[in-house]
Amino acid sequence: MSKIGHHVLVFDSGVGGLSVVSEIRARLPQAFLSYVADDEFRPYGNKSEAQLRARLPELLASLTEMLNPDALVIACNTASTTALPSIRAAVGIPVIGVVPAIKPAAERSRTKAIGVLGTPGTVRRSYVDDLIADFAPDCQVLLKGSTRLVAEAEAKLAGRPVNLDVLREEIAPLFEGRIGADVDGVVLACTHFPLLRKELRSVVRQSVNWIDSGEAIARRLDDVLSDIPVRALPHHAQMAFLVGPDTDTVRAKAFSDYGFARTIGLLE
Repeated sequence: MSKIGHHVLVFDSGVGGLSVVSEIRARLPQAFLSYVADDEFRPYGNKSEAQLRARLPELLASLTEMLNPDALVIACNTASTTALPSIRAAVGIPVIGVVPAIKPAAERSRTKAIGVLGTPGTVRRSYVDDLIADFAPDCQVLLKGSTRLVAEAEAKLAGRPVNLDVLREEIAPLFEGRIGADVDGVVLACTHFPLLRKELRSVVRQSVNWIDSGEAIARRLDDVLSDIPVRALPHHAQMAFLVGPDTDTVRAKAFSDYGFARTIGLLE
């Protein structure tokens, strides 16, 4: 007998979207998930807006046609803040993007000093400036972009040790000077970074709330799916697809740990 429910495609440049997968599985344990990592083009954080807008709508239109999901989650801050409107125009299903959690960080801050830690491609976007103006006008906000932390998160899920010295160096600007000394909340504005939450806490002396958007995305997805009729789900196991050749067994285990029984390479 076929199972019925909803099929959701989670997309990211690499493994960062797995932090969102954890929240979706916690809230929607019956959802059937597929995952696509755009290994061929990562990291997105050092790509231009023009490059991402040229690539993502066509790629995601092809992926949704191939996998036939009910909804698409863009589990990448850089892609969401750059290309979400053009992606929505290219696919015929609901698309849920990631919004950096600046609003909850500002609401929770007692010192009214917060940091935003993302990729360079996210923190330099006018979209982030608008979020700060709209939701944190009474806060001092420090921005830090890092691609090295993306690499450390990818390494962690590949079974390699996290370099804590790299973490210290990358986040140090968020805690320097008078404003940095008051920072009591850091927005993890890259879905890779919650995968390093434990290590980030270990290298910071002051008390900090590390705030991400994963739970909010899962809530929004729940709302969206409530308006979509359930249907017969695929008979095969939940799978991760990697755009590019990197399908080694160590990396496949990382996806398996998050509920994706098979990892398959997709060559463009």
